[in-house]
Amino acid sequence: MQIILLEKIDNVGSLGDLVDVRAGFARNFLLPQGKAEMATKENVEAFAQRRAELEKQQAEALAVAQGRAEKLNGMKITITSRSGTEGKLFGSVGTEEIRAALEAAGEAVEKKEIRLPDGPLRNIGEHPVSLHLHTDVDAEVVIEVVGEEGE
Repeated sequence: MQIILLEKIDNVGSLGDLVDVRAGFARNFLLPQGKAEMATKENVEAFAQRRAELEKQQAEALAVAQGRAEKLNGMKITITSRSGTEGKLFGSVGTEEIRAALEAAGEAVEKKEIRLPDGPLRNIGEHPVSLHLHTDVDAEVVIEVVGEEGE
């Protein structure tokens, strides 16, 4: 299925690209979320007229994400969780706990922006966590998990 991308999509293409994608990906994800349009003759002509406006919106979104990344890079957040004597947590620290701790520190992030490639944090100590703020912008914060001994 051929579509026109209305924003940059990782591993697919950039704004304005005519790309072939699987029908289900287009029908279930790209089209309902407004990230693409069907590549009909009318849509291609309408896109050519709106291209400058869409590029301006993309540039503004990128600038906002870069500003957020400057504030977040190198930030250190402390989360306290119950742990055993060997430094293992009872349970884990996941994206929701990290989101809440960042929000308490005054920086609002969405849960979907937090990347934990190795899964939830299960040990005390410092853990670097990446935040995917935009397709071109990533930030890294340090999460320090402090254990409080449980009985």
